[in-house]
Amino acid sequence: MKPSPFLAAGAFLTVALVTSSSVRISPLPARPNVVILLADDLGYGDLGCFGNPVIKTPNLDRLAASGLKLTSCYASAPVCSPSRAGLLTGKTPTRLGIHDWIPENSVMHLRREEPTLASVLKRAGYQTGLFGKWHLNGYFNQPQQPQPNDHGFDYYFATQNNARPSHRNPDNFVRNGQALGTLTGYSCQIVADEAVNWLKNRDKSRPFFQHVCFHEPHEPVASPGELVDAYAASTPPARAEYYANVSNLDAAIGKIMAALEGEGLLDNTLVLFTSDNGPETLNRYPGSARSYGTAGPLRGQKLWLYEGGIRVPGLVSWRGRIPPNQVSDVPISNLDFMPTLASLAGATVATETLDGIDLSPLWLQGHAGRRHAGRRYAGRRSKPLFWFYYNALDRPRVVMREEDWKLVGFPEVPVAGIPPARLPSENQAIKSLRVTQFELYNLRTNPAETRDVATEFPRQTRAMADRMLNRQQAVLAECRDW
Repeated sequence: MKPSPFLAAGAFLTVALVTSSSVRISPLPARPNVVILLADDLGYGDLGCFGNPVIKTPNLDRLAASGLKLTSCYASAPVCSPSRAGLLTGKTPTRLGIHDWIPENSVMHLRREEPTLASVLKRAGYQTGLFGKWHLNGYFNQPQQPQPNDHGFDYYFATQNNARPSHRNPDNFVRNGQALGTLTGYSCQIVADEAVNWLKNRDKSRPFFQHVCFHEPHEPVASPGELVDAYAASTPPARAEYYANVSNLDAAIGKIMAALEGEGLLDNTLVLFTSDNGPETLNRYPGSARSYGTAGPLRGQKLWLYEGGIRVPGLVSWRGRIPPNQVSDVPISNLDFMPTLASLAGATVATETLDGIDLSPLWLQGHAGRRHAGRRYAGRRSKPLFWFYYNALDRPRVVMREEDWKLVGFPEVPVAGIPPARLPSENQAIKSLRVTQFELYNLRTNPAETRDVATEFPRQTRAMADRMLNRQQAVLAECRDW
């Protein structure tokens, strides 16, 4: 067997780009396997394939070259728990009552009755596995709240939130309800090894959904010394630690990709990579190695609703189905993953209740396969991109994107001190926010959001504001109190 182009831990490679004309597009199989690779706090500008000149990410660069790079890919929230809830359900997180990140012992959680991508695919006959960070309940591995297996995962190897005490030798993993104690190694490699083992020992007569949620590069950062040393000669030590962390994540992804190839699965497996939100830059973990993530040319960071907080790297690869070296700037959200992947899997989902849309015609454009034949994505979303985050860094914000236009709404006065949405009174405070101030940006001409054009385009601003506030009202009306 020839060596895999996807390399394991610590290895760097030079990406060789393949031309689209050299790839034959094959008929779609009835039930493709699905692998979602999710980074934690990875910024838009942290990967080589998204323009980072220093950080080495050869495996993700190769993944980008093998398929479709999504340059306007959005998380459904600028912070972890609501973004993860949106990804799995296809619903704006506020509808779910998940307004912010979920601390331990919080009543906030993903309710048992909510369909998830895992439960939908499981009903369609898929094997399902979760590996890594869960962060969708406050009482993890306890009977008070539903656990990953209650949301459609046959198998799970997970933590409630971050790897503890850091990425090195974590002590808080649980496998199918059993706490495992301290594990030796680095979190991303531990997670990748578990995912690979599950992959090799699965029921090979059935398709599978593998949801791999890495902790990297979320703080507190810890990285293998040999990777840190590779950057140390030209990079300050703290930054070298962070850059090595991203490279270690990349190596772990290379390990999973090599396993998929070794099992002969790449022709029938859709692989999707993204991040849960923008980069952390606040140094909120004193005494530990911090993040030095970057949003590249975008404004803002994690906890912001400017582009840097919510626009994230997006990659989709499916050998023989998605031609290589494709780039799309069509706005998409992780809310779209549920209806898109369910459609590709032939699974039934009530799309009218979702905020995401089916993007399979975009991903498979030009494909001559089954029911997607003749369908082309027109570039206009039937449902706008919408965000509401009450706990943004300076004050609450409501945001909507329609084509090139992005409207940012603020309450009439700054609101501070709303607790993290764990009590009915707190939910009511969130629901009572009245948005009266607006900024308007044209993301085609000004993706960095440096020029507010609301006064130049008053009619556009008023029309979008009406639609945005109507959507906010509908979303909040559905949201239940805790």
